Amino acid sequence: MSDNKQNMTAYWKANVRLILGCMIVWALCSHVIAIFLRPALMGIEIFNIDIGFWFGQQGSMLTFIAIIFFYSWRMNKIDEAFGVHEE
Repeated sequence: MSDNKQNMTAYWKANVRLILGCMIVWALCSHVIAIFLRPALMGIEIFNIDIGFWFGQQGSMLTFIAIIFFYSWRMNKIDEAFGVHEE
């Protein structure tokens, strides 16, 4: 019983670590790049699109979608490592 509890505690810690990492990436993308660095990126253009605007609009959405897929892939690996994966 104690071994199972330790295993589930380690599983939960791995899960929380993954969530925190994803949230840090989310915060950096949505707040730091899109809002705070917008004035610094305003003059840079790629394909006639202001890169500061692009990060604020499209870049954030694409990053969030990438975070979702990364979280799903990584959780499957964590589930397999701790023996709680779906068959």
